[in-house]
Amino acid sequence: MRKAELLVIGFILFVLEPLALSAQEEQYPLILIPTDESDYSYPQGYQTPWDRVEIKVTEKFSPNLVTLHGSAQLDRAHPDGSGGRVMVLFGPDGVLMVDTQNRQVAEKTFAAIRTFTNEPIKVVVNSHIHSDHTGANDFFGKQGAMIFAQENLRLDMINPLRPDGRPAPQQDRAGVPVVTYDWDPAAPGKPAVTLNMNGETIDFIPVMPSHTAGDTIVRFRKANVIYIEDFYRNYGFPFAAQTSGGSIKGIIEAIDLFREIADEATWLVPGHGTLIRRDDLIPYRDMLADIVDKVSVLRTQGSSLEQVLATDLTAPYEQSTRGATQQNRDRFIRAVYDEVEDFPPIVNGRRAMPIRR
Repeated sequence: MRKAELLVIGFILFVLEPLALSAQEEQYPLILIPTDESDYSYPQGYQTPWDRVEIKVTEKFSPNLVTLHGSAQLDRAHPDGSGGRVMVLFGPDGVLMVDTQNRQVAEKTFAAIRTFTNEPIKVVVNSHIHSDHTGANDFFGKQGAMIFAQENLRLDMINPLRPDGRPAPQQDRAGVPVVTYDWDPAAPGKPAVTLNMNGETIDFIPVMPSHTAGDTIVRFRKANVIYIEDFYRNYGFPFAAQTSGGSIKGIIEAIDLFREIADEATWLVPGHGTLIRRDDLIPYRDMLADIVDKVSVLRTQGSSLEQVLATDLTAPYEQSTRGATQQNRDRFIRAVYDEVEDFPPIVNGRRAMPIRR
């Protein structure tokens, strides 16, 4: 081969090699820290050592869209990764956060964000009321963030109750959402808010009472990613927070909605556990529907809660459910049992569920 031809080929390879590397780098999502999928047990009285929890970037969905999550194994409530995932979109328009993590790690969450951007915190949207998702609201509100959420979440936040129905401590006003919206049953899947920031289009989509009465899923259109918060759990059995307006049947409806607004290439990001695709929801939905049907039949026949628990309805799903414990099994069945008859309405973002001693 002539020298001139070799020089041409060498030049082409020189140009194409970085392009090929760039294309490889853009194969999202990039899993920087895999979700821990081990099972753990903790001694009685175990308390989360917050000083040991680290907040790190765990996944990357585009050059400027990442998730933050806490250390695995340390948080008894969430062994796969302490607290709830935080999604962060960043760029010259400022920082948008989906949820804020636990208050105990607010400063660490902020420090993690500062490892990749110095832009101001502009927007926070809360996916639901739980403290592992809203606990640091006041911290980020004081950083200048405008907080968005469903109105039912705001009502639940400003009228807090303990599980036994007694009043709970009030939330710092800096952490209370200032922009709210409602779920419209006549327009399922319709965004209540659409923002255009940092080259991305973001939809805040309120959904039916399911995990709580104030749930919002967040869609990043260009990245084709939807944050689905805690409707779906692949660690332990499903959890509908009924005192905050949640509903097992609502979770089934929410899953049906996800499967309509997502496509085969969409990545679904749960608040806990591993990333999933749309069809990963099918066996989860089937399990929910099966348990609801069986509990409904047993309760119609007059079975007590204790009798229903004794039938071990979750047995067929034990092997495929990581982190299954007697506590989350019983909580799941109890929620279904309470829901299939005399289910209280939602008032101020909450349900007055019976207190079981």
